Amino acid sequence: MPSYQSSIMTRRDFVRTSAAFAFSGTLFPVGRFLQQQAPVQTEFKELRQGIGYFTGRGGTIGWLVHPDALVVIDTQFPETAAMCLEGLGKRSGRNVDLLINSHHHGDHTAGNGVFRPKAQRILAHENVPVLQKAAAERSSRPAPQTYADTTYAKEWMGSFGDEVVKLRYWGAAHTGGDSVIHFEKANVVHTGDLVFNYVAPVIDTQGGASTENWIVVLEKMHKEFSDETIFIFGHGSAAKGITGTRGDVLAMRDYLSSLFSYVQEGVKQGKTADELAAIDKLPKFEAYSEGNLVERFRGGIRQTYSQLTKTQ
Repeated sequence: MPSYQSSIMTRRDFVRTSAAFAFSGTLFPVGRFLQQQAPVQTEFKELRQGIGYFTGRGGTIGWLVHPDALVVIDTQFPETAAMCLEGLGKRSGRNVDLLINSHHHGDHTAGNGVFRPKAQRILAHENVPVLQKAAAERSSRPAPQTYADTTYAKEWMGSFGDEVVKLRYWGAAHTGGDSVIHFEKANVVHTGDLVFNYVAPVIDTQGGASTENWIVVLEKMHKEFSDETIFIFGHGSAAKGITGTRGDVLAMRDYLSSLFSYVQEGVKQGKTADELAAIDKLPKFEAYSEGNLVERFRGGIRQTYSQLTKTQ
């Protein structure tokens, strides 16, 4: 098994995770989840000019290691956050100058508390702490939360070593607080969960998602960046991995467009969410809902239906 698959998680792991915190609108009990899992496979991989990713369990962690700066994107869970922090310590003698949360979900923020003593600040879109707190309050067994202490509304930019890091918020998509994070000089983009690379995505309506605007955001992303851009995705299939190109961004857009059109047409025909969710795949996108991904795929249908009919 390629080691990157533990970042995407195995399909079984991620379906279990996403069902626990996204479709229910809660943050799941991290300790109990970790106790049920096999030993974690991890990998550090540099991509370009000191920028790379860490895979463990949860959303892909991005990093910039420079003699004068250390930047980290997302923190997974406490166990793998500690592993990542230890590995970064071997690559850099610095504390973390900037920790970014791409969005509020637990597989991207539950390790914040591990990084907090070593991080000068935690940055996220202004909606992220609000959504993170709301999700924790909905949980029957909330895990301790560590929130961003610095937020932005539309754009944020900072210099770290000889690199420029730019964050953009293009509106509701996977959640109501997704950042697109660009290392401008290296031309590397961390998408957070705006791209699930060739697997059915989590659509978190309770967390502010908009399937329709997510399509628009992906089109903006494709237009904004170039064929030379390397993309780091939040999750991906075992076959395709968690890095890719503008073409992969468009593939994600095409999947969501097909899903949205399917649900929209069903609503016009007066079909119920249950009727629409009775299928297990979309034509031309069969790979997105293979195996244990079927329930997440059906959850996306239900979430999109709720957006179009304003039901929860």
